This record gives sequence, C-alpha cells and structure tokens, in this order.
Amino acid sequence: MPKYKIEAVDATGNGFTDVVDAENEEEVNATLRSQGYMVTKISLHKERKAAQSKKKKDGKSFAFGKVKSKILTEFTRNLSILQDAGLPILRSLNILMSQAPPGALKNSLIDVCAEIESGSSLSEAMAKCPKCFNRLYVNMIKAGEAGGALETILQRLSEFLERSEQLKAKIKSAMTYPIAVVFFALGILAFIMVAIVPKFEEIFADFDTELPAMTQALMTVSNMVVEYWYLIPVFPFSVWLFIKTTTSFEYMRFGWHLFLLRVPIFGPLFEKTVVARTTRTLGTLVQSGVPILEAIHITKETSNNGVFEKMYSQILEAIRDGDTIANPMKNFSKPSFHPACLFYFFFFFFGPIGCLMYMMKLNQKIMSDIVINMVDVGEETGELDKMLYKVADVFDEEVEVYTDQLMSMIEPLLIIFLGVMVGGIVIALFLPMIKLIESLSK
Repeated sequence: MPKYKIEAVDATGNGFTDVVDAENEEEVNATLRSQGYMVTKISLHKERKAAQSKKKKDGKSFAFGKVKSKILTEFTRNLSILQDAGLPILRSLNILMSQAPPGALKNSLIDVCAEIESGSSLSEAMAKCPKCFNRLYVNMIKAGEAGGALETILQRLSEFLERSEQLKAKIKSAMTYPIAVVFFALGILAFIMVAIVPKFEEIFADFDTELPAMTQALMTVSNMVVEYWYLIPVFPFSVWLFIKTTTSFEYMRFGWHLFLLRVPIFGPLFEKTVVARTTRTLGTLVQSGVPILEAIHITKETSNNGVFEKMYSQILEAIRDGDTIANPMKNFSKPSFHPACLFYFFFFFFGPIGCLMYMMKLNQKIMSDIVINMVDVGEETGELDKMLYKVADVFDEEVEVYTDQLMSMIEPLLIIFLGVMVGGIVIALFLPMIKLIESLSK
C-alpha cells in the first residue's frame, strides 16, 4: 500500500507531520477530516516517489539535441488550451506526454512530471530540463505561478513563440528560392565546364588554330574544374569551418555578429529581426510581471547576438545605478570600432574595399531613434510593455516588407547572373567556330 507524507493542523491550530498508509490521497483526506484534522500538504513518501520516478524514467528513449522551436510552440499552445479547460497541471502534462512521439520533448515531460509528483513546482521542474525549456520559458512560468495567472501566462507565451516561429518561417521561405537558384546555377555551370567545354577543346585542337583570349580563358577555367573538381564542395565547407572556428572565441563572435549587422543588403534584415525579437521578449516578460532586471537579463541571453548582448548588459548596469532604460539604450546603441569586424570585412569583401565599407558604416546605430523614443514614452506613462509590443509589431512588418523587396530584387539579379554566365560561355565557344567557318569558306 502506498505511503503518504502529510502535514495537518487540528482544531486549535497545532500542526504536525506524519506518514500514513492509504490507497490514494482522497482516502487520506477523508480519514483525517473524520478525525477532526485539516490537511495542509500531502505528498507521496520519499521511497514511493523514488519508485514512481524510476518507473516513469524507464519510458524515456534516446534523443539527441534540444527540442525544436516548432515542437515547443505546439506543446505550449496545447498546454494553454488544457489549462483554460480547467485541468490540473499534472494531468495536462501527462496527457501531452502520452501524445508526444519519442524524443527530447517526451523525455523532458517525463522528468517534469516526476519532479512535480516529488513536490516541485512547475517552474522548478522545467528549470531542470534546459534542453527543452530555456530561461525565458521558465521565468514566465514562475511569474504565472507567483501571480496565480498561469493560464494567462501560457497564452502569452504561446502567442510569443508563435510570432517568433512565423517570423523565422517567413525568412526561411524567402531565402529558399535564391539559395535553390544559386545551387542550380552552379550545377549547370559545373556540368558545362566538365562535360561540354572539353569536347569543344578537342575539336579546336584538331584544327590547330589560334583561339581568342576569351576562349582560352574559358578553357583554362574548364581544365581547373576538371582537375580540381573535388575542391568545389571543399571551398564552402572551409568557409563554414573558418567562421565556426573563429567565432568560438567571444571576441571574434562579437566581431562576426557586428559584421552581420553591417553587411550590405542583408545587414538591415538581420538588425530588424533581432530588434523585433528582443523587444517582444522584453515586452512579454514585463507584461508577465517578471522584475525588470531579470527581464533584461533574460532578453540579453535570448538575443543570440553578441552586439545586442553587450548593449543589454550595459543597460542592466545603468539601471542598477538608478538610470532608466531609454537613456543607456540611446548611449550604447552605437557600437564602437571593432578590429574583428574589420577583419571579416577585409576577408569577405576583397581587402581594402571591405575596410572602406566598414568605415562608412561605423556610426550606424543598432537601435533607431524611434525605438528609443517609444521606450522612453513607455517608461514615462507606465506602459512599457505595450510600447515594446508596438515596436516589435512595427519591426515584424518591416522585416516582412524588406524581405519581399529583397526577394523581388534578388530574383532578377540571379536570372541576369545565370544568363550572363551561360551567354559568356556560349560566345566563348562559338567565336572560334565562326573563325573556322570563315577560314574554310576562303
């Protein structure tokens, strides 16, 4: 028979703790009430809890990596719906756990349910599963528990995750077409260089005629591709490995993130995306009742950009010294000169040209004046969360518009690039043919 640890008080208010045997919690409550006691806390005895936890954890499967944001978003929405229906939190989690396919989420939910049955709160249980629930998630749940509004917090959290997922999906879908066109174009050019151009080279060699400079250059490139074809996939991998290795150091990571914010064409898109995400994160935390210092710290950690992390750290220190949010945001929104960023511009944009591009963008802010002014107004009126939401909505729309404009500009450029390359190859191959035909006609 299960053992339960109870805490109860008698009619005079004197409390006591005991361990009793019973079939379930209802039986414990009924027995003690009949004896004139009121139960204040009841939980499974430690030995029983350990056995149940071990039994549950035996159902875990092997899973690699963290829970995908799309899966976590769907789980949060379903949990919000179940809580709105009035179900106890443990039962809601058990329902979602039974429905979840084997993987990281199911394993995390098994651990969360075991922790709650052991007497932990929901936020404490989720904090022990960092592969599934990050600090933003845990702190919002903690705020909901403290304020007695867990259903409302879950709804806000699900809306926040859904907006973030929509923004991410929008950018991914916009980038799919140009990436596919680039790979398709490179495949066509590689096929022409490997299979077509060498055949023409054999024909020209049989006629023993002098080839135009354009054709000679094409033959040289074709020979290099045929001889060193294995370097084609090695080159992008080497660039990726170079970036991955250098950004493993904090100093270089900051320079790389600053480079992404300053790079032509795509830089504004990266900047607007981070601003939208961080302001929405901060607004959601403030609205949920998380203390402002903790909210800014969480926003800093979830920004995924070293430049914004540094700015929010400086804002955090200023607030601790008694300042507002808007003032340090204005003072620290202009990153200073960074040698690592200059290095990446030099590496990716042909040396001196890249250095000149970086120096031209040196005074550019990462937070526009409109954001700073809206934050300032929000602090003055006591509606900081609403102003942050408005900023996030505006920048979400700007990201969508800018992405559409970018795609409408890139599509014709890619088509022109492919046409020029293929047309140049055709011209280079047919120039000697024309010369041969003229010589034979004479």
